[in-house]
Amino acid sequence: MKIYGVVGWKNSGKTGLMERLVTDITRRGISVSTLKHAHHHFDIDQPGKDSHRHRVAGAQQVLLASSKRWALMHELRDQDEPPLSELLTKLAPVDLILVEGYKRDFHPKIEAHRAETGQDLILDKTVMAVASDTSLDLDRPVFDLNDTKAIADFILAEVGL
Repeated sequence: MKIYGVVGWKNSGKTGLMERLVTDITRRGISVSTLKHAHHHFDIDQPGKDSHRHRVAGAQQVLLASSKRWALMHELRDQDEPPLSELLTKLAPVDLILVEGYKRDFHPKIEAHRAETGQDLILDKTVMAVASDTSLDLDRPVFDLNDTKAIADFILAEVGL
């Protein structure tokens, strides 16, 4: 499986770019999965629901299934957050995994950037290009943040798809 990341600071346009990339790339007949890092406490389960009650009771894993989808929730309890490399092994095989976040990991990435955030660029050696809403003079490709096709073309060429 090929892996490519989308990174950037808060409100830089990462999630919107990810959404547009998934739509564009899957329309080309390429299978895509996504993995998103959350920097804060989150819960996809709802208090009072049976699955939530199972977790609160102490279950290590709860698998919730229906005729439309299934979700596996794994409680870390006192364990460390698993590294990206371990999480990637949890995904079924696809052509491309797009990773949102994990800016300090070593996979290739495109950085989403909006001038209004006032944040400096990340631009480490794993950032292969920047997608921005402003003109930038950099030592790597710069794309218009809204030019999804060009960004998708670049990523697919980078990973050989």
